[in-house]
Formats: sequence, C-alpha cells, structure tokens
Amino acid sequence: MSRPTIARQPAVEPAFPFTAIVGQDEMKLCLLLNVIDPRIGGVLVMGHRGTGKSTTVRALAAVLPSIIRVAGDPYNRAPEDIHDAPPTARANGHAGVSSNTHRLDKLGDRPKPKVERVPVPVVDLPLGATEDRVCGTIDIEQALTRGVKAFEPGLLAQANRGFLYIDEVNLLDDHLVDVLLDVAASGWNVVEREGVSVRHPARFVLVGSGNPEEGDLRPQLLDRFGMHARITTITDLALRVEIVKRRRAFDADPAAFAAAWEKEQRALRNRITRAQKALAGVALPDPVLARIAQICMHLGIDGHRGELTLARAAAALAAFNHSPRVAWQDVVAVAPACLRHRLRRDPLETVDSDEKIERALQACATEP
Repeated sequence: MSRPTIARQPAVEPAFPFTAIVGQDEMKLCLLLNVIDPRIGGVLVMGHRGTGKSTTVRALAAVLPSIIRVAGDPYNRAPEDIHDAPPTARANGHAGVSSNTHRLDKLGDRPKPKVERVPVPVVDLPLGATEDRVCGTIDIEQALTRGVKAFEPGLLAQANRGFLYIDEVNLLDDHLVDVLLDVAASGWNVVEREGVSVRHPARFVLVGSGNPEEGDLRPQLLDRFGMHARITTITDLALRVEIVKRRRAFDADPAAFAAAWEKEQRALRNRITRAQKALAGVALPDPVLARIAQICMHLGIDGHRGELTLARAAAALAAFNHSPRVAWQDVVAVAPACLRHRLRRDPLETVDSDEKIERALQACATEP
C-alpha cells in the first residue's frame, strides 16, 4: 500500500533557542512536562516583568516534535480524526451553507488523504482579541463574493493539538475567560453565527503569563491551569551577564546563534519524543499514590484536580528521566508547581505557600 504524500512547511525565522535560556528552571520544566502529557492541564507563569516568560514560551515551539495533519486542514486534525469525524457544520434551517469544516470532513471518503508534517502550533491570544477572532465567525469575503455562508476558523482552531499562549492573562476580559473555560472543559469549540452552526475540536495546552502586581486571575480560570510556575529576577551576577551575552549574540545573527544550539535542541527534542512514548508504561506505585492523596488532604485542597495533576506531572517527570516508575523524589520535584495555586487563601496567613507545601511533603514522607 502506498504511503501518503507528506508536504513540509517552509522554514521560518528562528526563535531564541529554548536550550539557550538561562535559569528559570521551574518554568521550563513545567512546559516540558505539559508537552510530554498535555492532560496535566497547562501552565500559569507569574513573575516579574522582563524575566523571559514570553521568550521561553515562544521558544518552546522549536523543540516540540512535529505532528502530521491532513494537508490544508485549518483545525490541525490528524488523518484518523478526519476519517472518524462526522460533518460538524449545518445550516440551522438555511440552504447554501459552505464551510471549511464541512468540506474537510468529507475527506473521510478518500482512502489516502494528502498529509503534511507541521510544527506543533503555538498560538498567541492577544488581550484585545474579539470573541469572533478567538472562536471564529462568518467569512465575510465569501458571503459578499459568492453569496454563501461560510465559517472562518479562529485562534482556537489554530491551537488545536498545540499550545494557546496568553500573555498578561490576568488582564484578559471576562467574556473571553468564560469562552476559554467552556472550551478547556469540553475540548470542543461550538460557534453559532448567522444561521451557521459549527463544532470543531479545540484541544490545546493553555499557557498564561503575567505580573501578579497587575491583578489576580479569576478563581475558575486559575483552577484550570495544571501547574503554576513562579518566576523571579535572577540575582546571580554571572548568570545575568550570561543572559545579556546570549541575547546580544542572538540579536546580531539569529540564524547563526540558533545553529550553534541546534545540537542541544535536537537532543532535547529526542528526549521529549522518548518520554512521550514511554509515558504509558510508567508505573505509579500505590504507596506513592497514597502519599500524593495525603499531601492534598494535609493542605486542605478542594476537589481532586490536585491529586490528578500531581500524579500526572510526577509520571511525566519519571518518563522524562527515563525511569520506569514514579519515585517519591518525582513527587517532591513537581508538588510546589502543581499545588501552590490550589491552596485556600487566608489574608491573615503569614506562611508562604511553598513553605506550607514543603512542610506537608516532609510530614507525608515521615508518616508510615
């Protein structure tokens, strides 16, 4: 049987290499663990301005293993998803509906669809974006030139099977927060516009960054992030000097700087790929799982997302470190990022959240 044709995307201007970023180890680890297991639920990165939050997130795209999608599909769907997916656009009682979703779903009739290898999408969601830009809307050009109602996909469609990045997420409008909560919970984006109804997959890893001095997130959105990375300004003199040197070298010749780090980039990409394949075989021993539950109970965390996220992140870390089973050290390494944003807030509390988590870890480690 002949293999499907694969078309490669043209090269783009290189971003700052992920492996060349100095410091901020917790943020980088959280992002990598979400690449290995997207079920962790995304990353919230909060910290001082000018500490490389946006640079790190955008640099992540270059180390992500590429994906295969049906050529030209605006929803980044895999060939097997196209064959299985039912038509998702309908006219709501109107005739003459034409949409990208409707046409592409009919690719299921083709035995060998043309596919292409593309980078994992990392899509920016601007603060000023409208709901139509985020969710999709009626294609005005086709409506005026052809007289048909067609759907124009939005940012959620572009981010399917990838990452959706929101800078200054704590300043996001409430109506967009509501949209993201609905889509993040279901994995589907449903759009009803002018007689056209469209339902398309929108499964993405949500990454947000911001400065805590500019405001807090709504509790509903905060709880949707699987991990919370804290970023602070680096105070080590040698590291600060190295940051400036690397940035100046990149600004002088981005292509040459990226080429100099390509070996490290390739090694990290291969390590991620191996971890993704090994994740399903990573064992989570019952004693470790019991201690994970003990930690959440000790901290008084509401719900069960804390245990689920902590277990998934620890398993992803074990896979990343080529370990066949989750060890207690894996739990300790990811617990602060998984739990600090889930602690109950007490305005009179003087103990830092990380210190509370550290005490809980010590208590659970010593209990029989």
